[in-house]
Amino acid sequence: MLPQAYAYPAGMRATRDLLRRRLHLVRKRGQLLAHIQMTSHQYNFPPLGKRIAYPSNRDGVADHFEDRVVKKSIAVDLALLGRYDPLLTDLELYLVRQAKQHDANAFHRLRTIPGVGKVLALTILYEIHDVHRFDRVQEFASYARLVKCAKESAGKKQGTSGAKMGNVHLKWAFSEAAVLFVRHCAEGKKLLATLEKRHGKGKALSILAHKLGRAAYFMLAREKAFDVQRFAATAM
Repeated sequence: MLPQAYAYPAGMRATRDLLRRRLHLVRKRGQLLAHIQMTSHQYNFPPLGKRIAYPSNRDGVADHFEDRVVKKSIAVDLALLGRYDPLLTDLELYLVRQAKQHDANAFHRLRTIPGVGKVLALTILYEIHDVHRFDRVQEFASYARLVKCAKESAGKKQGTSGAKMGNVHLKWAFSEAAVLFVRHCAEGKKLLATLEKRHGKGKALSILAHKLGRAAYFMLAREKAFDVQRFAATAM
């Protein structure tokens, strides 16, 4: 069951919307990088070598292409990337300052989860805002799309609703958190291996994302930092 419509405080809502705007810009930047790579592949050129996501690796990329029109197209992509990079860096710093003003303790607590950096912590913080608006952890898990939402009528369960119910931004955040948790934490690797044996590779990461979502709920509700050993013990 999802909670009823929630009214964000004005400052929190505006910052949440700005954070979502940042994600839109990140995707646009990603499209530019993908276009350069696909164009290189289209003309059967050798790989560009260094990762062009880093500005220092973009020198001479346009000269990689012989056709002057294609070269101009790539130059446009590079020019746009040159605008996106500092814009996104400045925006991220601004959002972190906002988070420290709104709820610095919650922001830092979320970052105690291995692999959760500034952007994921910001997303979780602003998409939840007040964890106490969820009466139970099950409600939160449904809202975050970590489990299917239950349909109820007159107090009786009537199956589950569609997978598109809930908050897509929290679903993304905890899915990313699961991948990064495994990458940055030895206990995470062991836990994923156990989940894969029990449920298969297809479901293991989704289950881990659900467990991290539950952990984040209790961290915020109880004002506690993430405890890796306790999480690993209870999640097995």
